[in-house]
Amino acid sequence: MADDGSAQSTTVWPLPKFYFEVKWDTNVMLFQEVSGLDVQSEEIKYRHGDSKNFSAIKMPGLKKVGNVTMKKGIFKADNKFWLWFNEIKMNTIKRVPVTISLLDEAGAPTMVWTLANAWPTKITGTDLKAVGNEVAVESIEIVHEGLTIANG
Repeated sequence: MADDGSAQSTTVWPLPKFYFEVKWDTNVMLFQEVSGLDVQSEEIKYRHGDSKNFSAIKMPGLKKVGNVTMKKGIFKADNKFWLWFNEIKMNTIKRVPVTISLLDEAGAPTMVWTLANAWPTKITGTDLKAVGNEVAVESIEIVHEGLTIANG
């Protein structure tokens, strides 16, 4: 009898990336794509004066996080992006937590990225084509002050 794979461990296969949820403050929003979940540590080169080596050593410096871009289809009377963007005034902006959860087959979070104090820096509307038949998609780029990752 052929092996149907039902007895395999759940840790054998990597997680698929197409089933995810985005919580924007307290609202759950639907997105087609989320990208930019990256963190980088800056490199500090240092050589002290009495070093016998003729090269610098490298040490970790400040951490840097990239902007996160989210894309979604445009729906009638849905302008949440623009309302949030219009709240930007001189030195004032509504900063909200954004939680991105990668879900398993049962809908439970398996990996969770939390963006602290997020706010929009750029909104890109859809392109319009008279001969196209694609869905209208808009994107928002958000800035945040830190990224934490937790496993569910």
